[in-house]
Amino acid sequence: MNKIMRHGQVGRSAPRLEAREKATGRAEYVHNLRLPGMLYGKIFRSTIPHGRIRSIDVSAAAAHPGVYRVITAADVAKVVPNPYYGPAFHDQPILAIDKVHHVGEPVAVVLATDPHVAEEAAALIVAQYDELPAVYDEVEAMTSKAVVHDVLKPAGTFPDLKHLQGKTDTNVALDFHLRRGDVAKAFAEADHVFEHTFRTKAVLHLPLEPFVSVAETTGSGLTIHTASQSPSFVRIEIARLLGWPENRVRVKVPYLGGGFGAKLYIKLEALVAALALIVNRPVKIALTMEEQFFTLTKHASTFRIKSAVSKDGKITGRECEVWWNGGAYADIGPRITQKSGFTAPGPYDIDNVTIDSYSLYTNLTPAGALRGFGIPQLVWAYESHADMIARALKLDPLAFRRKNILREGNAQATGTIMRDAAIEAVLEQVSARMDWEKPFARSSGSVKRGRGIAIGFKASISPTTSVAIVNVAADGSATLYCSTVDMGQGSDTANAQIVAEVLSIEAEAVRIVHPDTDVTPYDMATLGSRSLYHMGNAVRLAAQDAKAKLADLAREVGVPEGSNIPIAELFVKKYKMQAGNIIGTASYIPSYVPPEAETGQTPNATPFWMVGGAGAEVEVDTETGHVRVTRLVNVGDVGTLINPRIVATQLSGAAVMQYGFTMQEQIETDGGQITNASFADYKIPSILDIPPMESEAVDAEQHDGPFGAKGVGESGTFAVSPAIANAIDDAVGVRISELPITPEAVYRAIRARNGDPLEDA
Repeated sequence: MNKIMRHGQVGRSAPRLEAREKATGRAEYVHNLRLPGMLYGKIFRSTIPHGRIRSIDVSAAAAHPGVYRVITAADVAKVVPNPYYGPAFHDQPILAIDKVHHVGEPVAVVLATDPHVAEEAAALIVAQYDELPAVYDEVEAMTSKAVVHDVLKPAGTFPDLKHLQGKTDTNVALDFHLRRGDVAKAFAEADHVFEHTFRTKAVLHLPLEPFVSVAETTGSGLTIHTASQSPSFVRIEIARLLGWPENRVRVKVPYLGGGFGAKLYIKLEALVAALALIVNRPVKIALTMEEQFFTLTKHASTFRIKSAVSKDGKITGRECEVWWNGGAYADIGPRITQKSGFTAPGPYDIDNVTIDSYSLYTNLTPAGALRGFGIPQLVWAYESHADMIARALKLDPLAFRRKNILREGNAQATGTIMRDAAIEAVLEQVSARMDWEKPFARSSGSVKRGRGIAIGFKASISPTTSVAIVNVAADGSATLYCSTVDMGQGSDTANAQIVAEVLSIEAEAVRIVHPDTDVTPYDMATLGSRSLYHMGNAVRLAAQDAKAKLADLAREVGVPEGSNIPIAELFVKKYKMQAGNIIGTASYIPSYVPPEAETGQTPNATPFWMVGGAGAEVEVDTETGHVRVTRLVNVGDVGTLINPRIVATQLSGAAVMQYGFTMQEQIETDGGQITNASFADYKIPSILDIPPMESEAVDAEQHDGPFGAKGVGESGTFAVSPAIANAIDDAVGVRISELPITPEAVYRAIRARNGDPLEDA
């Protein structure tokens, strides 16, 4: 990997701070938590996608030996009068009220001291429904007579949703529009017009630690132990639901066994909180692998993209329509619709752009953020579209991209000037690693070889706030208090390196206190690769505050300026013994200008841009449609590398995840029923599936990032899917427009190309 060494901590591949705890099995996870008197909850779920609840018979469950109590929405209403939650809309009830909106929606909960007893009893509950018409497709939802929610209830957090308050007869949770230049004129004057439609299916986060939360009542209020990426939000939202001040709610988060966006906002926390208040005992709910399929997915999407292109291959205009399948509850879908929607034209310099991006309710499992915040769905479309244009114009795909790429100092579609976005550098490094300019060996038998490239970018979410506290002890060690959640991405280690760099100590001398809202200060959430930039800046500033106070202490005790005296000696000089401490604090809030409502234009759309590129080489068996990826190159712009080894594993891990979404993963449904809700049927990549991979970062710097750094967790996902699809097209001349790229889809496309299409059975 690249990048500089500074004083020895930033740029160092320091071992992960928690490595020993995890390797020895001592790391704390909520799944391991047992509290005195704790009850286990098992959820009874809806079996239909949409309907009014006629009755819920819990008598058999309540009479089952060992059952403590059975809870329904009527019980919840006694402790939470208005039990609806959500980051964008207050649309999701703690337990279903009057209606169910998707298969698997929680309807009732059985509590018992034994989870197996609770599970047996939950199977005895019987509910009757009056079924209602349902809608599953995101495009159909725009005009469907099947309306998922009777009335829209924006949470009030986001100004661009307030106009929807009280709206009825619609499945549109947000419609975002961007207008730049004169698109109609660009198409009228174009030498060529290309239009294509691409689709992606719903897929699953599937962290190997499923959702789990525990709530217990205390003398002062409520403590929630939870596997969450957003403890500060959980505290605020639970306090709002209960009508309490925040200081009565405590949220504690140990390590997470994966998250990828699934464990954001409220998932089980509101339910366990209500249950604990009802029975006045600790309550734990831990979902099974199957239950994850009913909790949150990645947005399925449809993307229609149309481009005006000149004779020499310059894109002069682009029209984008994106429909996001948000499922039964909005979650953070409206933010994806806007924040990712405005990047739909791609990392290209296009003067005339129109974008319409829609967040839609459907009667499927709710969809939310999943490692890329909608960007992989968009890159899949616009980079496949780019290759299709290049091939139609008989241009080299790399040359076509070089002609149109957004460069430093040029304006993106929002009007925001691109700064510190190494788009060109990533493209060139991918091409260099792929030896793009050299001859490529192809085969003449039934197995054909091909190669492809792709590039994508992402804006970081705004506005957000991060706060950090650095406590320097009298022996010179330091403790960092922040609410960033380490879920495997290495944030604890990276933040420790930032503290150590500022204080000129070793990263191993820094301890990280895991998120605890009574102890660690506010952080918006661990999402969207924001932590290293946002929290990293807050940590850097807090460490600098502590360093300044140490300098004040040195002057106070008469140490000459510039003396390299150990920190421990300063405290001894002050207190005549090992005593005392220094506290540094800071917050970081990057600047941001909201987009104009009518045009989507803004001079400051994001604090930083993320860039990811990929190259793929494939072998396609024309007799079976089987695709083997023989090489996958992944390059990202992450600014300065705080920890090169962690960056490499983040890029490769992201690529592996997206590879699964590209080649094999999809949630299959039939009439709203999920038909592959298990590891037996939903296949994620095994070690035998992963292709040979090369992952690296370009030499770049984010000038306002902590020591020049910015996030990396998502960059590796962006371009994998279209790079593989482009390579398949290069090999056998067929274009796959819907993910995943299954052997059947490739074989059908080859047969259709040969004029011998397969008939559906």
